Amino acid sequence: MTIERKAPTGILGFPITPFNESGNIDEKALSRNIEFLLENHLEAIFIACGSGEFNAISLKEYERMVELATSVAGKKVPVYTGVGGVLSEALEKAQISVKYGADGYLMLPPYLIAGEQEGLYEYYKSIILSTDLNAIVYQRANAILDLNTLRKLIEFPQVVGLKDGIGNMDLNIELTQTIRNRLGWLNGMPMAEVTMPAYIPLGFHSYSSAISNYIPHISRGFYEALLNDRKEEVQALYENIILPINHIRKQRKGYAVSLIKAGMEIIGLPIANTVRPPIVPVEKEHYQQLEKVLTKAFEMYPVANKLTHL
Repeated sequence: MTIERKAPTGILGFPITPFNESGNIDEKALSRNIEFLLENHLEAIFIACGSGEFNAISLKEYERMVELATSVAGKKVPVYTGVGGVLSEALEKAQISVKYGADGYLMLPPYLIAGEQEGLYEYYKSIILSTDLNAIVYQRANAILDLNTLRKLIEFPQVVGLKDGIGNMDLNIELTQTIRNRLGWLNGMPMAEVTMPAYIPLGFHSYSSAISNYIPHISRGFYEALLNDRKEEVQALYENIILPINHIRKQRKGYAVSLIKAGMEIIGLPIANTVRPPIVPVEKEHYQQLEKVLTKAFEMYPVANKLTHL
């Protein structure tokens, strides 16, 4: 089988990992999360990544999530997995990704240690060469590649993209304007809608959208307005929806994950506001603030197929 060496473009879906009252993964809820993203035309599914609490799931849970995601997606869109952390576990997860027919993986940072560029190169090289799947580099935390290291990594055809999660625009300009279209460029900043206007001119043609888990019509409307230079629409979406949600997100560490679950619960998806430590669930005050924003979102931008009980 010939593998298309191309990173996904457009709005990318990052499912959460729903937990039931016993603290176990709720597989039906996870399936519904993925189905909801597909129904709303997200261009790819990235399973068991940061928003999926990659740090808190066991290898057995990880395997089941990958199996479920590839089954539900059914080749309608590319499925990428999260691979990283301890190198031996990253290699195991890469093999699991192959086993269940994933299209590639997002390579998350190694565990804890801030290595030199050569060390980061060897870490990613080990993962890349372990399979023939597509690989996307994630600029985040203790794993930030410079131009020379990235140039070495793109000698491997498996490397198809870079996702930026740090917002260093000097570095982004250097990388995008040197590497150019050899890679696909993904905006992975928290609440990426906030920063996407700064990324598009550099060649970023996709982004991970947390809010697409509960208001995908807002992220779609925003992106289309942005691409078509409809400034008034973009401004209205910022003022009424995107920036208020981003303000709530910044109130507590971990809300980049738990606020997604709260939003999904609010609109009527079968997701509980439950997370695993060290992330904390959304507090009542912030939950109510999010409810008000979402009520406004559906009033201003109604959708025919909304689930919400608002």
